[in-house]
Amino acid sequence: MGPDRSIITAHAGPGSTERWSSPGRRSRPRMSLNLTPMIDVVFQLLIYFLVCTNFARGEQIYKLDLPQRGTAPTQADPFQLDDEPLRIQVLSLGSEPGDYRLRLEGPWPRVADFQQLYEFLEQRVISSDNPTGLFAPDHPIVIEPAGSTSWGHAVGAFNASVRAGYNNITFAETN
Repeated sequence: MGPDRSIITAHAGPGSTERWSSPGRRSRPRMSLNLTPMIDVVFQLLIYFLVCTNFARGEQIYKLDLPQRGTAPTQADPFQLDDEPLRIQVLSLGSEPGDYRLRLEGPWPRVADFQQLYEFLEQRVISSDNPTGLFAPDHPIVIEPAGSTSWGHAVGAFNASVRAGYNNITFAETN
């Protein structure tokens, strides 16, 4: 007897999903992927992150002038902080020209009127006559009038500062 030359056919075993459409040819099951739910989830995540994200402001930019290489160390310190402004508080006590009170914020002596304010500021400005003064002419001065302060009293403090030689004077907002 010679070898058996019959066609061997594959049989699907128990639990197998293979099917034969015709003898000798098998058909593969068609697989498809439904993308609609996946796209929906992606858009929902996108909306969630857009709504829940806290967009922080950009980093702060600080001006910093570094010394050039090879320069002498006698130059000004590039890390020196800005000068704290000198604050002059003005309070009107009445409508008369002399009905006001002045207060200098900080460890400064009390000034009673605009003339004493002028003298205080003039003694502390750096100039050719006073090279050992405390404040440069462009040192910031902030005049803080109270909410009920008359305009004439606020302008009196401003005029005393200008007469003393300062040129960086501003008014603070009133409450």
